[in-house]
Amino acid sequence: MAGDPGEGTVSTARRKTGTTGHTAASSRTHVPAGSGARGGEQADPAELPVRPGEDPWTAEEVTELRDELAADLLRLRAEIEASEAAIAGLMRDSNDGAGDDQVDAGTKNINRESELSLANNARDSLAQTERALARLEGTAFGRCESCGQPVGKARLQAFPRATLCVSCKAKQERR
Repeated sequence: MAGDPGEGTVSTARRKTGTTGHTAASSRTHVPAGSGARGGEQADPAELPVRPGEDPWTAEEVTELRDELAADLLRLRAEIEASEAAIAGLMRDSNDGAGDDQVDAGTKNINRESELSLANNARDSLAQTERALARLEGTAFGRCESCGQPVGKARLQAFPRATLCVSCKAKQERR
């Protein structure tokens, strides 16, 4: 739901092989630190919470996660820019609709609403991604915002923007 759209659609196996096509050591996107609770100091991977039975986070895994989130930021910003340009074009076209029949007017409205929806979804995902990066740089990453228990390393590798553990997310969806 809110905070976790598309959750569970990315498999852990896909995540481990890398979604951006880059290894942790290749062309990294710089994301400014300092938005976390430690004032620019990066969280020690060993301090990130894990569920019982999970291996502790390694520096490479955290770097890969950070790189993936940074790449998502760039992609989402580009999507928003493209959607806003498309919306501007659709708004321009809607003013010269003199002579359009009802079907043409309806099609224009559907196209405009679709672009607005895509732009809003991209904005929501961008906000979640920025928040995940801030949490990763601070001390809150990996902790459930509801119960305070570890979210789970495998869950975060599959969906890095997750803020709730599985049981709290299930409770939220039942509401």
